[in-house]
Amino acid sequence: MTDQATARSREEGEEVPSIREVPGGAPRDLLELGADALTPTERWQIRFVRRTFERGALDKSVRFLQHHIGSNWIEQSIKNLRHVHGADRLPKLERDQSTILVCNHRSFFDLYVVTGYLVRRGMPQRLVFPVRSQFFYDKPLGLVVNGIMSFFAMYPPVFRERKRAALNLASLDEVVRLVRQGGAFVGLHPEGTRNKGDDPYALLPAQGGVGRIIHASRGSAVVIPVFINGLGNDIVKQIGSNFTRKGAPVTMVFGKPLDFGDMLDAPPSPRLHRRISEHALEAIRALGEEERAIRARL
Repeated sequence: MTDQATARSREEGEEVPSIREVPGGAPRDLLELGADALTPTERWQIRFVRRTFERGALDKSVRFLQHHIGSNWIEQSIKNLRHVHGADRLPKLERDQSTILVCNHRSFFDLYVVTGYLVRRGMPQRLVFPVRSQFFYDKPLGLVVNGIMSFFAMYPPVFRERKRAALNLASLDEVVRLVRQGGAFVGLHPEGTRNKGDDPYALLPAQGGVGRIIHASRGSAVVIPVFINGLGNDIVKQIGSNFTRKGAPVTMVFGKPLDFGDMLDAPPSPRLHRRISEHALEAIRALGEEERAIRARL
């Protein structure tokens, strides 16, 4: 994405800034790296949400809420419009194994709808969606909204301010840590930001951050591509159109787990990470063409 396009997306209030790589060596802890850059509110909220990922009663409670409350209301809000294809390509998702889902990005609700469906099919893992820091981590109310909307799936925070860009490397490493810990289901967008163009099949350029996570997580996670189309960004209108059954079809097409070949054995570099992201985006693009043909028959 060009600097001009990035600046424009910031002005328009994009929900998750593009995750870009910044210079750095060994993995850094988000709180350690942000000792002087994070506000007291951000530090407290990061500590709190991080604690919910520790094995124990709190983690079990969050998993229960995600799987039995969150997935249920998503299911009821979309089931009359949803069409799913390629589910037979999905591997069995194990509780202690991590999964990385790579998805195109058209709506605020892409990952919620996809993972809601997978949870209803028995996916047992803990949900993780990186989210913008503004509001969700720099305001006390953000913690409440995060808890109510996603039961703390929106983690870790991503920072859009240029002066805090280095923190995003630590956020990427935080995702890798959760993947390696096992039992995480991480939803990521290789495009890095929401595509606001008119053509849902014309994807934005791949960003290297997703490739960095996949490369650093090799051996710890299976990577599954999906293409979703038909969702809007007005939650009231979207849910209402489901109950009237007059909304646009919401179509999901899953692909087989991705094989990155020798790329995962190569030394890490920004160029390699972009290649990995591009490979994931190509798989999503192919599923988009499959979805185009399916939609033409609906």
